[in-house]
Amino acid sequence: MSEPKRFAVCIRNEGNEASLELRKIYEVLEDTEAENHQMVRVIDEENEDYLYPAAWFVPIDLPTNVEQAILDLVEH
Repeated sequence: MSEPKRFAVCIRNEGNEASLELRKIYEVLEDTEAENHQMVRVIDEENEDYLYPAAWFVPIDLPTNVEQAILDLVEH
């Protein structure tokens, strides 16, 4: 069984405006080492996973249908 997906809303992006859009929902990848350093690994606008300060994101829980719609967009 695959890990449940996690999502967060971007609330800051100083110096990374091309990679992160404010108020946009991003998929968060599990990275315990990054979390130990107050960082979070997200799939950004370049469709790559990078580390950003955790304070730049607010974790959110999405309804199943919204989560699936977002994941379907990524797959296309």
